[in-house]
Amino acid sequence: MPTLIEDTIAAISTPLGKSGLGVIRLSGKDSCKITLSLFSSPRNGLRDRVPVLGNLFEPKTGDVIDQALVTYFQAPRSFTREDLVEISCHGSPVVLKSVLRLVLEAGARLASPGEFTLRAFLRGRIDLLQAEAIHDLIEAQTLFQVKVAHQQAAGSISRRLKPVKEELVGLISLLEAGIDFAEDDVSILAEAAMEERLSQIEAGLARLKASFAFGKIVTAGLTIAIAGRPNVGKSSVFNALLQEERAIVTEIPGTTRDLVSETTQIQGIPIRLVDTAGIRDAGDRVERLGIDRSVEAVADADRVLFVVDGSEAWTVLDQEILGRLEGRPYLVVINKIDLAQRLEEGSLRIPATVVCRVSAKTGQGIEDLRHALFKEYGSLEGDAGLVTNLRQERLIHEALVALKKSQNTLTNGLPHEVILLDLYVALKALNALTGETTVEDILGNIFSSFCIGK
Repeated sequence: MPTLIEDTIAAISTPLGKSGLGVIRLSGKDSCKITLSLFSSPRNGLRDRVPVLGNLFEPKTGDVIDQALVTYFQAPRSFTREDLVEISCHGSPVVLKSVLRLVLEAGARLASPGEFTLRAFLRGRIDLLQAEAIHDLIEAQTLFQVKVAHQQAAGSISRRLKPVKEELVGLISLLEAGIDFAEDDVSILAEAAMEERLSQIEAGLARLKASFAFGKIVTAGLTIAIAGRPNVGKSSVFNALLQEERAIVTEIPGTTRDLVSETTQIQGIPIRLVDTAGIRDAGDRVERLGIDRSVEAVADADRVLFVVDGSEAWTVLDQEILGRLEGRPYLVVINKIDLAQRLEEGSLRIPATVVCRVSAKTGQGIEDLRHALFKEYGSLEGDAGLVTNLRQERLIHEALVALKKSQNTLTNGLPHEVILLDLYVALKALNALTGETTVEDILGNIFSSFCIGK
């Protein structure tokens, strides 16, 4: 990743392929000069934020390449806080590549992946959390992911972090003042007040860290395995959740002999559903191989839907399968509630909160099942701000560990200089979170995953 930010960069910012429109982006002090060297219009110039219609031409021959709409964004009121130009022309790959070639020949440099966003970060237009959110926004597969990423790009996490960080900086300042002016009898916080402020800072960060439990599934999604003994309706539940007939359903036990998986979205979260073979003692070698794969799928899944037949009594095999789920997140799905019920829920010996009653045949309870998958996380309403990647979670954890050490130091009556060491470690972690203090290789790792032109 280049560190020079004074040169002018350019890239095609729309996916290559046939389309009605395509955009070429330039950023840097020579953006206007380079653009005007191959663009002519009756207006004879570019004005800030005023789209201008004209022709793109080959400077050497004067041949017109395409008609284009050019918009100039004057520094610092642009995404990169540099002079920025967007050339919108027809989305023919030949046209776009030809215009980009002319732009590069006129003095621009081909942008590296993510370099436009990197410049926005380096110029103070956005912080590192917002930069990561832009990447998430581009990669979003569902509208809910778009919503979360948009909130982060608008600074939702940064706003949650700001008062916590200000409180930490304020506490550090007080301790520093107390040390610097100890001989002048400058009063600082009493131990109890200091402990209370540390607790408040720690609580704020703990709440932010806790959001990672939901934030990571918003971006990465979940793998959910549907398990149970044969003929309880696993494939029917699978089809009902997908809202399509993907798995074969018959009344013959053991119809599903291999894993069937499909990707969908539930409540805006990307989901990989895995329908497994009915778990039982099988003499058939093929069925036994399918059951072995089912056990593996259950072990690898983020969550398990354990399907039981409500029209039949609880069996030893049901109990055995439930035992295999111990220590794993699961929901018990009592299927076939459209039939006369013989299953006594008291025999399950599990909390009622993990039980969901459905009829895959009629669709009754399926929507409740969809909601139950994420009930423990609540819902994202308003400008909540979620920690969505491991880098963010690790840095918050590092700050929390340092704060906990400072609490212990205070309790043990050690000098304030020792407390300050831990507080500065916490501050360093929070600075790295937003990118205020970081190293070049971290920036390279983050921005290298962006697409060219963004």
